[in-house]
Amino acid sequence: MDPAAYRCSLLAMQLADEWTEYVAATAITGNAHTYAQAIDRICQHVDLELGPEAERASLAAPGLFDTLVRWELSLPEGYAPGSTRPAMLASSVRVLIIRRDDHPGRMVAPDLARLARGTALINSGERTERDEFTREEKRAIVRAAWVSAHATRKRLDEGWALAAQGRHPVQGSWTSIPDLLWGLSREEITCGDVRFLPPPREWPPELLEFTAGPGNIPYSQSARSQLARRLFATLYPTTLDLHAFRVLLMDATGYTSEEVTGFGEAGVEFLPKGVRLTLRKNRAGLLRHRAFRDQAQTDVPAPQDDAAGQLAVDWPRRQASDVVRQLLELTARVRAQIPHITDTLFVSATVRPDYSTVFRPWFTEANGAGFGCWLDAMNVPVKGDRHIGRMRKSVKVEKAIVAEGRISEAADDHTEETFAGHYAQGTTLRILSGRTIATAQQHWFGKALDRVDGPTVVAGTGDDTKGTLEGSGLSAQEAEDIMTGQLDMGVSHCKNPYQSPYSRPGELCAVAPLRCLECRNAWILPTNLPQLLLFKDHLRRLRTLLTPQAFTRLWGQSWVNLNAVLEERTPEDLAQARKHIEAGQAVLHLPLAASTEFDA
Repeated sequence: MDPAAYRCSLLAMQLADEWTEYVAATAITGNAHTYAQAIDRICQHVDLELGPEAERASLAAPGLFDTLVRWELSLPEGYAPGSTRPAMLASSVRVLIIRRDDHPGRMVAPDLARLARGTALINSGERTERDEFTREEKRAIVRAAWVSAHATRKRLDEGWALAAQGRHPVQGSWTSIPDLLWGLSREEITCGDVRFLPPPREWPPELLEFTAGPGNIPYSQSARSQLARRLFATLYPTTLDLHAFRVLLMDATGYTSEEVTGFGEAGVEFLPKGVRLTLRKNRAGLLRHRAFRDQAQTDVPAPQDDAAGQLAVDWPRRQASDVVRQLLELTARVRAQIPHITDTLFVSATVRPDYSTVFRPWFTEANGAGFGCWLDAMNVPVKGDRHIGRMRKSVKVEKAIVAEGRISEAADDHTEETFAGHYAQGTTLRILSGRTIATAQQHWFGKALDRVDGPTVVAGTGDDTKGTLEGSGLSAQEAEDIMTGQLDMGVSHCKNPYQSPYSRPGELCAVAPLRCLECRNAWILPTNLPQLLLFKDHLRRLRTLLTPQAFTRLWGQSWVNLNAVLEERTPEDLAQARKHIEAGQAVLHLPLAASTEFDA
């Protein structure tokens, strides 16, 4: 940015100086442009609001406090509701002001320093957490990574074998693939020399096919640059090639993209059965040494997802040691070209448009080199954001499944709060949680149904009824007492009134007949039907007097059980019972307390 482009050139220069030093000190890359945009936005605002007075605007001069407040409050106007961008811009300017205020030789107005260190004036917006890849997507990505890694190793092996068969193009031919590879591999020629090749129309068919692919013809204007890139890619790994190894390492270790691409050869120690890696997480300032053991081979095939959508974890797991060995071998020649780069194994080679060659650490920000481009090249369709961070979440989901939902085990490389905030919100874990909750609810609901205390309903008359009673676990004496009415409690018969669940053992039941329909000792015979109808009339009257909540609390279970008993009776039985009531042959005796209800 050019500070002189603004009226407030002094303010722009102060912020730009802090931005330049901050980027150099922190080595940030992805968010560096945010600071530049924030400086541009605030300078435009100051120029517009102060007019000619903006020339005297400075972080050290008083009077800029209100302008900065109005600028920060105006930021959300240009963005969609919930956007996080306004808060990021405001925070960027605050960071630069605080940095300048911390410097002993630089002045910042006290009110601006307090503003920068104070509470933000706008909210941070709403961040949408990325969802993990589905099990099918992750399986396809890992499978494509193995295919890609194998194809890369095969291409490079064949390329160096072909180079060994060639000779210097001056002695051989400038249109011979082995001769061109020989010269490039031994640095006898450069990719710039490819510019002086004959026109593509004079190339042999094998060189045309090598350049553009089987069945294709290269464009004459770009054929030479395309050939240079193809030759170099036959000898050295490209940026796209390394995506496969990042995927495989994330799948095998469960660690982040930053960590699996951030260790060098010195951070690798092979064990008798595994590998120990030194993993660095710059964002959290963590340096960890982790051993990844090779798991024993098994003849059991990996389980598949069944039709019902049940989740299965791939088994056996990929071996981290095998992936690291392949990566060391694959990048050895590139690392030999840049021995000063020791902090990563992810290095690649590329040919620039001017035919110059570059050996450098892995850089995926270039056009056509991102993770999405690799997915397209490998023909792997995924839904949603094509971001490598979703791969990390997929691995964490598997770990949570294996740990049977124990966060302490699933969050083994960060805090439990981080797991709950960033990984536990995924679709898969939500489905599993819902399934677990539903299963638990069904389990306890079933147990609750098994525990419900209610009457036993007996159908039939005469000897049939006595036989049913005895067959249900009652003694002959108990069955006889029920049949003769000696245990009649009003709306039902009782197996033993002195063993009531509502009273102390040995004491006569104190709640009969009001709670008989909720008691496991109650036995309802056909002769009880008139009293049941009268009891239903009593409860129906109470429903008109009590609130629904009070009635449900006091009489809800009795009402449900009573209706269930009556629904089993035929219309003829109910009509006959009504006749008994109308004739005065059936009377319901209730305690005095049943005549008064307190709606509390």
